[in-house]
Amino acid sequence: MADAKLSPAFLPAHALPHPMANPGYGKRTAPDQLPRTAHDFAHLPPREAAIAAYIDRLPEGADISVKTLAKTLPYGQCALRTALNNLQRTGHLRRGREHLADSKSPRWITRTWFTRTARDDDWWATFTRGDVPEEPPERARPTRTRAHILLAALGRTAPALSLSQADCVTLAPLLTEWFARGATDDGVVRALTDGLPTPVHHPASLVRARLTSKLPPEPVRETRPPLRVLECAKCGGPGRPEALPGGICGACRGERALSRDHAPLQASAVHTRAAEIRAAMDQRRHERTLA
Repeated sequence: MADAKLSPAFLPAHALPHPMANPGYGKRTAPDQLPRTAHDFAHLPPREAAIAAYIDRLPEGADISVKTLAKTLPYGQCALRTALNNLQRTGHLRRGREHLADSKSPRWITRTWFTRTARDDDWWATFTRGDVPEEPPERARPTRTRAHILLAALGRTAPALSLSQADCVTLAPLLTEWFARGATDDGVVRALTDGLPTPVHHPASLVRARLTSKLPPEPVRETRPPLRVLECAKCGGPGRPEALPGGICGACRGERALSRDHAPLQASAVHTRAAEIRAAMDQRRHERTLA
């Protein structure tokens, strides 16, 4: 079985080179996610959990189309398409289009947004409007910050950079500024661990120096939020978030409700409208004759 070949332990993105999409496309990470844990996808079936964990570790802009994933993972395109639709239904993924408000271009860009923190339909509707929703207080305030957790785990990737509790507390504010500027966990780890000297005499001093000297520039802020439209996972048709619960439109869910705008008119209404049109035409002909 393919599921047996791909377990969450398989999934670190650095273990296998993954193609990047064209600039501006590919994976887009949804905002305000909780820190990564070993149980982020435990509520999913094994196949979906493995695929989600793999995508979660891919960098921003990675190509997560069905065809590309099929070349990297031990699943066929049909199985991957079904799994991605299931991830969309459970709130981990949404597909759509985005137009950057200040781009001065009429072009809409195809987007695929991914979040390890499952979101409900209301969250995605708020995100589509350009608002960054807040997490419930009990989930948004872990006992340790995202920066502290990353620093405390740094020694697992690079034993020479093992830090003490006091070091993590002191350095966390410097790393928090990286996250405020859009840095990812993987990007921070690479910046701190690539090209280490041998030996490392003072891990905390080296980490402080790199957090200071390699701080990313402040991102260019949009004066207006981008325009976003979500799409149905099955037919690809655009729609308002409220009309796409679980990422599926009404037609693909089997709903056949008839819109009022398309309801057939009664015969009496047709005759009345035709009489009004004929009267209006007669009036215009009369006015032209008088002129």
